[in-house]
Amino acid sequence: MNNPKVGNFPPAKQAGLTLHVTLILTFAAMSVWGFWNLSQAAVGPSYVMYLLVGLLAFAPIPVLVYRAYALQRANYSIDRDSLAILWGLRVEDIPLTDIEWMRPASDLAHPLSLPLFHLPGAVLGTRRHPDLGLVEFIASDSKKLILVATSKRVFAISPENPAALVQTFARAIELGSLTPAEYKSVYPSFIVTQAWESPAARFLWTSGLLLNLGLVVWVGVLIPSLSQIPFGFDALGNPNEFAPAARLILLPLISGFLYIAGLLAGLYFYRSEPQRPLAFVLWISSVISTVFFLLAVLFLVTAPT
Repeated sequence: MNNPKVGNFPPAKQAGLTLHVTLILTFAAMSVWGFWNLSQAAVGPSYVMYLLVGLLAFAPIPVLVYRAYALQRANYSIDRDSLAILWGLRVEDIPLTDIEWMRPASDLAHPLSLPLFHLPGAVLGTRRHPDLGLVEFIASDSKKLILVATSKRVFAISPENPAALVQTFARAIELGSLTPAEYKSVYPSFIVTQAWESPAARFLWTSGLLLNLGLVVWVGVLIPSLSQIPFGFDALGNPNEFAPAARLILLPLISGFLYIAGLLAGLYFYRSEPQRPLAFVLWISSVISTVFFLLAVLFLVTAPT
């Protein structure tokens, strides 16, 4: 017999997605500004300042992109056997028989403290409550929190219609379970750990990282010793345009970005066994692209000026 769905109760998404996209675009603009000015600046204090601006502005972008992706996929669903919490790569599938109670956070005698670093659309993390113990937040809206107490821990979730979720949970309990469900808990870090167990993945990740670090060190040593580099060539391959040597830093930055993007995209495909070959294609491509950037630096610094 099929297991009928009782209800889907996604969290509010529009405000959180709007904020995350705005932050991503803002930080991306700051990072591009920093790296572009870095390529124009002479080696000195301003060079270091632009490098820090570019790197610090880029650092939160992968986190914000993942959180926007997680919010877009987020959903809470109930059937007659379990409550499923889906948040990006995080999955929590809780048998209804393991849920001790479900009620709004506003009913607590002691207010529930929110995670230290939270944004609309990403109320994520854990806090300890004097009555409930450890509470894990998997929510988008701090004003619509529902507490789900299980035998393992308490979860704070935020369906767009909290009252409907509580009522549907009560109805699912009354209907009774059709088949026993198993507790399932999957964290994003589990995919990284699983992929790391593959010798091929370890080799590709390590090789790509070492090659990119070597590229950064090499370019860092070259820049102070060069006044300019060719940055344009005619149809015969002769240099016809020159740029400050500091612009050479763009190559390891682009290479590092492609390496990180390939690593993350590969992890996305690695989740599904039929798609795992695509993950290795991306990781191999990341290593090969870094080798090409190393050759590009060699070509630029040895080209006649």
